[in-house]
Amino acid sequence: MSDSSSSAELATSMRAMIERLSPGDRLPSSRELIQRYRVGPATVSQAIATLAAEGVVITRPGSGTYVAARLQRRPAVADIAWQTVTLADRSVDTRILTDTLGAPPSGTIMLDGGYLHRSLQPGKILTAALARAARRPDAWDRAPAGGLAALRSVFATMAGDGVSADDILITAGGQSALSMAFRAIAAPGDPVLMESPTYPGAIAAARAAGLRPVPVPMDSNGLQPDLLADAFAMARARLLYCQPTYHNPTGTVLAPQRHRQIIDAARAAGAFVIEDDFARHLGHGPPVPPPLLADDRDGTVVYLTSLTKPAAPSLRIGALIARGPVMERLRAIRLVDDFFVTRPLQETALELLSSPGWERHLRSLAGVLRERCAALAAAVARDLPDWTLTRVATGGLHLWVRLPYGADDTVIAATARQHGVAVSAGSRYFATELPAAYLRLGFAATGDLGELTEATRQLATVHASAVSTR
Repeated sequence: MSDSSSSAELATSMRAMIERLSPGDRLPSSRELIQRYRVGPATVSQAIATLAAEGVVITRPGSGTYVAARLQRRPAVADIAWQTVTLADRSVDTRILTDTLGAPPSGTIMLDGGYLHRSLQPGKILTAALARAARRPDAWDRAPAGGLAALRSVFATMAGDGVSADDILITAGGQSALSMAFRAIAAPGDPVLMESPTYPGAIAAARAAGLRPVPVPMDSNGLQPDLLADAFAMARARLLYCQPTYHNPTGTVLAPQRHRQIIDAARAAGAFVIEDDFARHLGHGPPVPPPLLADDRDGTVVYLTSLTKPAAPSLRIGALIARGPVMERLRAIRLVDDFFVTRPLQETALELLSSPGWERHLRSLAGVLRERCAALAAAVARDLPDWTLTRVATGGLHLWVRLPYGADDTVIAATARQHGVAVSAGSRYFATELPAAYLRLGFAATGDLGELTEATRQLATVHASAVSTR
């Protein structure tokens, strides 16, 4: 076990060791565990604390750590079949969000990750921000339902002219904001227009709200306004979900001349537009274009953004921007759902955004993402010439690759896993039938550039094997 192994991994290894011992047996000393598993003292202490909290071991200061008495488990299995009848058919399908292949083994090169690798996260400034937030005398007080006034003001400034703090609702990350917006705007059974392909979390959240995703085609410049207008008319939809900037999964940026056309099409249909601007801080090419929100005069756009992607997975802080009765509806849902977003996390986000280190982090991150994106694109072109890279993204965390005719994206993804590389099958990103086979390849969740190069070499082996067995 390497020095970088987590306490959770050590706890797992120790559970296997404890299974071979009897209650009352003394565990090896901390020094012996450090030498055996090649970890640090802090990792050992955390693992023992975890096992003690689970009741697996008992610690006796000055004596050591001992195997606890094992609880006798009841052999009887509860009869829960009745729940199927009671719950009827209102299930929430999360298969599109979860990996059907299970958790990848340790050492797998992660090209399917949607977050920054730990080495790219602003760990030091996040830790400092959390520490400063915790020292505030009101850190654990109840937060306002709409969010801290100061944090809402910061998000309003980030959104640009015409947005005030009163237009902001702080959310527990982007996914929570998306779920709230779907439920606030549309009723169960309603259609919702979506780009095709699109973010799987949006498809799942829409279906969980009882909505019917209706795909709208894209081209190299994003949503096609004429087809969007047709879709509004045919589906009689009153809601569009889109990602105009660094679209997930394709990386497409909506052409500036289409901004007004998209809003006008929605306005003519009496519809809202949910603009998911998750990648606002992930640009690594030309200047990031303004959002659709900047062209909205009539409250058509409900805008959402989040700090999770450019910072860290557990910084679950986002914001919804809306005007008029729809904001009142969103605030009502917030009160019904959970009253407010936890104050310490809001205070931490405020400290982070107010720190000069935040802007330095974003500048540094842009450079690293640019380098990684170029490296992965070059490696795909070199090692996988039969695969078609749809574009070299200028923002976001992914590349979208079209597979050769006859390839099966799910088979490629499963075989790649066997070769130590995790990729995202393109079928997850379509609400209906696939026009072709695709893969989404991420370049931000790996440890370094070397892993990107090794990943494409392994994918080339997988591709060659697939071709030879056709």
